[in-house]
Amino acid sequence: MEETRTIGFIDRTFHLSENGTNIKQECLAGLTTFVSMAYILFVNPSVLGVAGMDKGAVFTATALSAIIGCFLMGILANYPIAIAPGLGDNAFFTYSVVLAMGIPWQKAMAGVFVASVLFTILSFLKVREIVINAIPKDLKYAIAAGIGIFISFVGLQGGGIIVSSKSSLVELGSLTVPTTWITIFGIFLIAILMVKKVPGAIFIGLVVTTLLGLLTGLVKMPDHLISMAPSLEPTFGVGIKFLPTMTDPKMWAVVLIFLLVAFFDTAGTLVGLAQEAGLMKDNKMPRIGRALMADSLSMLGGAVMGTTPTSAYVESSAGIAVGGKTGLTAIVTGTLFVLSMAFSPLLEVVTTQVTAAALIVVGVLMVSALKDIEWDKFEIALPSFLVAIGIPLTYNISYGIAFGFLTYPILMVAAGRRKEVNVVMWSMFFVFIALLYILNVLPK
Repeated sequence: MEETRTIGFIDRTFHLSENGTNIKQECLAGLTTFVSMAYILFVNPSVLGVAGMDKGAVFTATALSAIIGCFLMGILANYPIAIAPGLGDNAFFTYSVVLAMGIPWQKAMAGVFVASVLFTILSFLKVREIVINAIPKDLKYAIAAGIGIFISFVGLQGGGIIVSSKSSLVELGSLTVPTTWITIFGIFLIAILMVKKVPGAIFIGLVVTTLLGLLTGLVKMPDHLISMAPSLEPTFGVGIKFLPTMTDPKMWAVVLIFLLVAFFDTAGTLVGLAQEAGLMKDNKMPRIGRALMADSLSMLGGAVMGTTPTSAYVESSAGIAVGGKTGLTAIVTGTLFVLSMAFSPLLEVVTTQVTAAALIVVGVLMVSALKDIEWDKFEIALPSFLVAIGIPLTYNISYGIAFGFLTYPILMVAAGRRKEVNVVMWSMFFVFIALLYILNVLPK
């Protein structure tokens, strides 16, 4: 009886039956999302460690900010979307701000904190919600597809199938590298399971591929399974402590860039994932304000603990692909981040070669959004194409969106459809011009 009441409570809280899902399906989706994005627990400390930050403290801050973000997303917005520190933001923090601009990481973290506060205020005022709802549906489809191509590209790189080339930028990787065959095996396994319509095909593929890696010795077993989470002391509150350094004008340029990049990275990802999950209604994302608030608060919490801005994770698409439809998926992902703080050595067996296969397959699912774009109208086709192709080729969601937002108003006017371009899209036209100028023209 007690178990029945608990199941009923969970069903009502997350509207499982209403969304055509169940507890088992949501748990599998949450687990799949976690496995696909767990790499950030190791990548984030590595990147921020180059800036001089304590890797142990960053590991803990990364896990805690992901926990906060996932729980808030699940409870406030009831979306199957996970949140954690973003890869693009940590790279910008380390290589552009700390190393290129010569700003100590402590001062840079103060900039992250200020940007987080402004981010939260914009969410309260519903500015972010207004902008996202004003994006034309064709560009939303293009964003979803662009992110799909992007994560497939990330997967191909992670698996060693695609590598860099001086002459042609990219080329086929060496098939003599044993770990590359882990990814190739995973792709075929997941693809066959998908064709056979096996429930949880992506997750099953991840597990079997990991076991193959362990059996062949290509994936190493960790020395031990359990370890205590490192202390937050070296990074906790540093951004607040260094707020007086914000009198430096250069710091406000840093804040502006963090704010704009985080704004559009998260907006683009949310729209793309909502599109894939079938959550969009009348070209609008229900409860978008709550989703953005969850993102903003987790970003603020992360800045206090000592990590770069959080964002909605494209890897959530892996969980959505196996049936995740509600916030219970995000709650499960957040819970697994809690457990990961004690079992962090075990996560090392889920290598990039293992997760690469899942990302490649999920990209296929997301690219299907291209079929809904009005390709017969060039004023729609070109901006949509530039978004879809710009995201992976610039390796940056914001840049890809910028390509579309800069060409869309101009071509709509040329096509005699000026009245269909709303005020928000014109505002974004000038915002993106400013963003590209700041990032590429101003002295570094």
